[in-house]
Amino acid sequence: MITYYNPLHARHHGKVEMFRGALVPCFEVPARVDHVLAELQSRQLGILQPPFAFDDALLARIHSPRYLRFLATAWDQWVALDAANARKDILPSVWPTRTFRTDIEPDNFAAKMGLYSFDAGTPFTAGTWVAARAGAHCALSAAQRLVQGDRAAFALSRPPGHHAGADFFGGYCFLNNAALAAQHLRDAGMAKVAVLDVDYHHGNGTQACFYDRADVFFASIHGDPRTEYPFYLGHADERGAGAGLGANLNLPLPRGTGFDVWSQALDTALQAIATFGADALVVSLGMDTFVGDPISGFTLASADYSAVGQRIAAAGLPTAFVFEGGYAVAEVGVNAVNVLEGFVAA
Repeated sequence: MITYYNPLHARHHGKVEMFRGALVPCFEVPARVDHVLAELQSRQLGILQPPFAFDDALLARIHSPRYLRFLATAWDQWVALDAANARKDILPSVWPTRTFRTDIEPDNFAAKMGLYSFDAGTPFTAGTWVAARAGAHCALSAAQRLVQGDRAAFALSRPPGHHAGADFFGGYCFLNNAALAAQHLRDAGMAKVAVLDVDYHHGNGTQACFYDRADVFFASIHGDPRTEYPFYLGHADERGAGAGLGANLNLPLPRGTGFDVWSQALDTALQAIATFGADALVVSLGMDTFVGDPISGFTLASADYSAVGQRIAAAGLPTAFVFEGGYAVAEVGVNAVNVLEGFVAA
């Protein structure tokens, strides 16, 4: 299995995030990817490559042009306000909500940040755009390997992506890597593509990107949004809209869920993907289902992830894995590579 590694990921390194009413050190840190990379090299699992270069026009297959322009220029706008801002990360502080307009982009920079974000836990740094753009290229590269006939590929990058929508960031995510990979597979001629999100937190951005489409099936196993971030999406009654009705499957589970119950939900998701008739699969590979994760609530053990990889392999589909969350930093490498090794072994 080829792994496409983002050598620029550490350019995005937030200082603090808002968490439970306080500014705390970021949970999403470069060491997450470093541990996965070290584990891949230790086990000699596959080949490590830099991503292919892609035209940024492919990003606009998922994200709105004005949102992409903002991401590409936000840091320069921030520093232009005050040279001292170069020493600070950007956090939004105001947001449009019900009855507010979002069709007009404000001139005020703080208002722009609010327009394009949905939380105060996702700092924007000097290297955010560079890192996120290269990460998107990793996901597109993994999808391209499937187009070229490979059985599987892995996009190892950060920041993660599944919370980013067509025109908003949040949940540590700026560009939706899984959605971009799925769209690339569709554009390459695959009639039906499925996205399986196994991150603890619902992939609200991915769901929103494909909610009214019949050609991309989205299945997510996640913490119940009544109590778990991102809260406002991910309920079981969200089944798609219009042409996409029936092409969205949410499987929310309560805190404390262990592998026995979680794996039954995985079987349900994989059966739905088989019924859909997908030609290829994109996996949003979040590892924050681990029992030791500091901001999540499932209780999977490291050994369970090998079985996860085996069950995904049993679906028999060309599969692009895209790295998402997982904040038990010391264990994230073992857990992620257990999934990949289980997949390869099967």
